[in-house]
Amino acid sequence: MRGIVKRFPGVVANDGATLEVAQGEIHALLGENGAGKSTLMQILYGMQKADAGKVELDGRLLQLHSPADAMANGIGMVHQEFMLVAPMTVTENVALTQPPGTPWSLAQTRAHLAATAERYGLAVDPDAKIEHLPIGVQQRVEILKLLCRDARLLILDEPTAVLTPGEKDSLFAVLRSLAKQGRSIIIVKHKLHEIMEIASRVTVMRAGRTVECFPTKDTSPQELARCMVGRDVVLDARHTPGSPGQAVLAVRALHAASDSGTNAVRGACLEVRAGEVLGIAGVDGNGQSELAEAIMGLRPSHEGAVEVDGVSLESLTVAQRRRAGLAYVPADRRHVGSVPELSVGENALLGMQRRLCRLGGWWRDEDQIRAHAQTLVDRFGVRAASIDVAAGSLSGGNLQKVILGRELLLNPKVLLVEQPTRGLDVGAIESVWHEMRSARDNGSAILLISAELEELFALSDRIAVMYEGRIVQVLANDASAGLRERIGLLMAGGDLAEAEAAHALGH
Repeated sequence: MRGIVKRFPGVVANDGATLEVAQGEIHALLGENGAGKSTLMQILYGMQKADAGKVELDGRLLQLHSPADAMANGIGMVHQEFMLVAPMTVTENVALTQPPGTPWSLAQTRAHLAATAERYGLAVDPDAKIEHLPIGVQQRVEILKLLCRDARLLILDEPTAVLTPGEKDSLFAVLRSLAKQGRSIIIVKHKLHEIMEIASRVTVMRAGRTVECFPTKDTSPQELARCMVGRDVVLDARHTPGSPGQAVLAVRALHAASDSGTNAVRGACLEVRAGEVLGIAGVDGNGQSELAEAIMGLRPSHEGAVEVDGVSLESLTVAQRRRAGLAYVPADRRHVGSVPELSVGENALLGMQRRLCRLGGWWRDEDQIRAHAQTLVDRFGVRAASIDVAAGSLSGGNLQKVILGRELLLNPKVLLVEQPTRGLDVGAIESVWHEMRSARDNGSAILLISAELEELFALSDRIAVMYEGRIVQVLANDASAGLRERIGLLMAGGDLAEAEAAHALGH
């Protein structure tokens, strides 16, 4: 890719960007949120048309007008938000990607899928429905969709963002195997240590431009962060204890069902104090999101109680719970945390309508509304052409800043946060951690749900481990020897006695 330029209204997303990828190479593309990485990959995949520049594959100039053109040239992409039809089977999803006019029956597609899965070590049940598969297996399906089309260049956008450590290791093994067979892989990533682990080279983008390309063996995470952000980044992972006060949020014997009707939260009990961060550790899918939704009133609870300052929230709506002092940053920023079709300014207003509108919402104080939105954009470093652009046009990291900033500006008594830095670059993570620590020190009680253990250890005063819908143990984040190992065992379903025995044996 040479001299790629792409302009949107008020924004130059790519400004003469370049990228070179060799055959059989795993190549990382690194940059801040909004640096132009996704746009560059969308151009390579035919989702966007460049205003200038050229794309060559094996010395041939390509004209890419659609993803169908890209796939016809052996280029495939796995998006961060998977493009799968949930009620359909794996085989049916693969069949949907076959070129028009392909004469295969579903039986032939199933046989081809099974053979491809076996060849590349990507175990999957061809007859399973997507909606019943874990996230890691869904990602395998996305990769298999490309391999069944014999894609030679695979683009993976934040491929480990929703994976457990074990699933990440399995994915990396598959990618290395594919590279050894001559396929080229581009991974768009923010996690510097994973780039150092998996990529042979890394291209760094900043403000739409390509600023450097390093062999990973010749660089370091610190140099990559400095090149990406344009300054030294100090991601302080040391935990600084808070000064907890009285319990603000109390959850007592809470039960809630999953979307499929099974018990997702089973008798959860916890307390979060003012000026404290209580982190929840657990492998994704053990009831963490359902717990947060039940506390907010987004999911009905059929037993138990939720209290703020000793007052029950049982009969309150979501809006009433927010007025009682709850704020919420959900894991799904595009479908739950924001209204993508509305502007950045309108999304900043959500939850503040009663403060910034009059006469039951019929009269809007436009000056105050715009000033509030601009304050949010400035304080949290949201990169947007203006507060009038659609929130859905923002990068994932910038949209996350809008949502987190909106909730923090409420000065909540209790802040529920799910996966606050998923998909964010190191500079944005630094900013989010700073804001959460500031909110804690200003007296907010914070319930933090994160799949990143490093994040939990950096921010939490106490860590609760959740397994199969239950809070199995709450431990002080006191840097004691073996704490990480004990939490790891509890996350895997072991009890505290097993964790202590493993620590005693030096495991």
